Amino acid sequence: MADQKKSFAVSIDLMNEADLPDILAIEKESFATPWTKGMFKRELECEHSWCICVRVSLENRSVVAAYIIFWLVADEAHLHNLAVGKDYRRQGLAFHLMNVMQEIAGKNEAVAQTLEVRESNAEAIKLYQKCGFVVKGVRRHYYTDTKEDALIMWADVKT
Repeated sequence: MADQKKSFAVSIDLMNEADLPDILAIEKESFATPWTKGMFKRELECEHSWCICVRVSLENRSVVAAYIIFWLVADEAHLHNLAVGKDYRRQGLAFHLMNVMQEIAGKNEAVAQTLEVRESNAEAIKLYQKCGFVVKGVRRHYYTDTKEDALIMWADVKT
C-alpha cells in the first residue's frame, strides 16, 4: 500500500505546537533515537529555525503527514530533521519538502545547503542525491546512539 501513489489534499504550512502529537508519532516510527517534545519546542522558538509541515485532509480533519526542520544561518541552509509518516511514504512528500527548503533558502539569499545523514541510510542518501546533494566529507562516530559515521552532503541553492 505504501508504494502506490495516493490521492489526497495537501497543504504546506508552518509547524506549530498543536502539531506536536502528530509530529512526535511520525518521529517515533521513523527514527531509532527520536527527537523529544522539548527538542521540537526549542526549534519552534529558535529565530533561525524553519519548521514546516505537510498537512493532509482526512475525514474533515487535518493531520501532519511529513515535516522538515532546517536552519538558515549566514548564507547556508542546514537540514536538521525530515520525516514522512509511514502511511504517506513514497508519495514525493520528502522531495517536495526539500524543494521548499531550497526555495526558502534562495529567497533568503542562501547560496548553499548542507546536511548530515547516517551512512547506512540508503533511502535518504538517494533522496538527497536526487535533490542535487553530493558527499563532501564524513563526521566519524557522529551518531551517539550507534557511533555510526555521518556523511556530510552539500548542494548549491539554485535560483
